[in-house]
Amino acid sequence: MIFRLDAQTRSASSLPDVSFEHVLVVGAGQMGGGIAQVVATSGRRVSLHDAQPGAVDRGIGAMRNSLAKLAEKGGADPDDVLGRVQAVEDLVPADLMIEAVVEDADVKEDVFRRADSTLPEGAVLASNTSSIPIASLAAATGRSDRVIGMHFFNPVPVMALVEVVRGRDTSDETAEAITELARELGKTPAVANDFPGFVSNRILMPFVNEAVWALHDGVAEPEAIDTIAKLGFNHPLGPLALADLIGLDTCVAIMEVLEEGLGDDRYAPCPLLREHVAAGRFGRKSGEGFYSYS
Repeated sequence: MIFRLDAQTRSASSLPDVSFEHVLVVGAGQMGGGIAQVVATSGRRVSLHDAQPGAVDRGIGAMRNSLAKLAEKGGADPDDVLGRVQAVEDLVPADLMIEAVVEDADVKEDVFRRADSTLPEGAVLASNTSSIPIASLAAATGRSDRVIGMHFFNPVPVMALVEVVRGRDTSDETAEAITELARELGKTPAVANDFPGFVSNRILMPFVNEAVWALHDGVAEPEAIDTIAKLGFNHPLGPLALADLIGLDTCVAIMEVLEEGLGDDRYAPCPLLREHVAAGRFGRKSGEGFYSYS
């Protein structure tokens, strides 16, 4: 079923007929490509945009590999899903935008500013941000009631959670529509309010950071730290391996938002984490982080 706002809801929220049948995904990296995949798998049409040359082609290639693996387990036909994904050179009108660009407030605000002038008046603008305040993104638009956080988890096709983040001005109708959309994508939505790091990263990043401090202080080697976390806490992935998967540069960016937004230096990134980022060791995406992925 594709979610539609009924006439009564549309009247109450001043939203036109939002069907989310056409979704613009901005950012074709690991997260954006995964989001485009699950949206297209749900039967919706996807326009995929990335300003980086070659990024969309790489994203579609990664989607094809992911879909092929899922098809072996009874998933959707890759050609059918990819037939609903179209590469676009710039932002285009759609019912919904899901932004998944780099975790940089200035870059995201620019995307929202341009989306506000490109998408129809009633379209919803969502961000996959894991830490940047929704209020700051909404302020770049003239539709703050239709701006919301839609934080997926990596890898998007596998992870069930979507953290739905309500900004100060996000309307009930927008929140309900995005919550229902998450369910239609096969995800489990959980609603949070607009505080730095929301719920997930306010809990996760101190855990990751403390694991890096343990490595920094010579308490144990990376394999031992992760083994203790996996077996001791029943986690599927240790904190250092998880940081490599997220991207160490992204972890630092999130921690800086937490430190500044909450005014608490306990969220400050460990010097060893900053050292890895300064050296270009970002984790899986660069081939090296706390582990080597050559």
